[in-house]
Amino acid sequence: MHLDAARAAGATVVGVWDENPAHAAAFGEKHALPAAATMGEGLALEPDLVVLMGHPSTLPARAHALIEVGIPLILEKPAASSTAAIAELAQLASARGTFVGIPLPNRFGPIFSAFRQLQETGRAGRLAHASFRLVNGPPERYRQDAVGWLLDPPIGGGGALRNLGIHGVDAVLSLAQGPVTLVSANIGNRIHDEAVDDHALLVLTDTAGTLFTVEAGYTYASMAPGGEFEWRMVTANATLVDRGDSASCVTLDDASTRALPPEPTATRYRLFMADTLQRLRDGRPPAITLNDYLAAMTLIDAAYAKAES
Repeated sequence: MHLDAARAAGATVVGVWDENPAHAAAFGEKHALPAAATMGEGLALEPDLVVLMGHPSTLPARAHALIEVGIPLILEKPAASSTAAIAELAQLASARGTFVGIPLPNRFGPIFSAFRQLQETGRAGRLAHASFRLVNGPPERYRQDAVGWLLDPPIGGGGALRNLGIHGVDAVLSLAQGPVTLVSANIGNRIHDEAVDDHALLVLTDTAGTLFTVEAGYTYASMAPGGEFEWRMVTANATLVDRGDSASCVTLDDASTRALPPEPTATRYRLFMADTLQRLRDGRPPAITLNDYLAAMTLIDAAYAKAES
């Protein structure tokens, strides 16, 4: 998805690297890209931006090295097994002034842009409640994709809530006014016999009294991409709904219902990448920073603790 996004944004991908040279060679051959034998060889190509992803046991050290020397990054999640490691990277990025963007691309979905437009014209009204639901198929998909470590709690840091729910938690934090209060957290294994949670439901509020819910799961009865996706925002004047393959905005003030241009969840990485490259050109910080990632991880830690208690 990152490669597709870079090409869609008109960027030139100068090379790929993997700690397993065979993987890099195979990926490079498949996509007509040069494969670097070492990370240093890849950096010698002088990229303007590095997309960094990998196993949480090795990723923090690699991210630390690149942040230390000021190389702009897109840092894929999970970037570490613990929130403490993310905090260290966030502190370093702040101290060095290094550009580090975190791909949480649903922030670029159609209802977010429509909501901002309503706000800019004074037509939004107070945000009353919002729900963010993302439920994918069985966790076995991760073993099939050779990332079975996502189902190992000490490595992945949790299950559906940590892996999928972080998108909804980030959405809540981006919309909330003032501190967020975690009202309840119901997290467990509803269906699958795994060490990690396969379903989670959080209820949260902010200082303005807005009610938020976040639901994440591996409980959709299909391995097909997409699963169940519905994000909803309700204001005093508007109801905005995003189902991935469709989106709509209903407003009271002009009694209108309009379809919003949909954006499939997989291709929202294109919007994130285009925004990231433009921010690099303009010398602006990333839209979603390591501090945003840290805030979401911290809230998810609190949710796990609350559910256990």
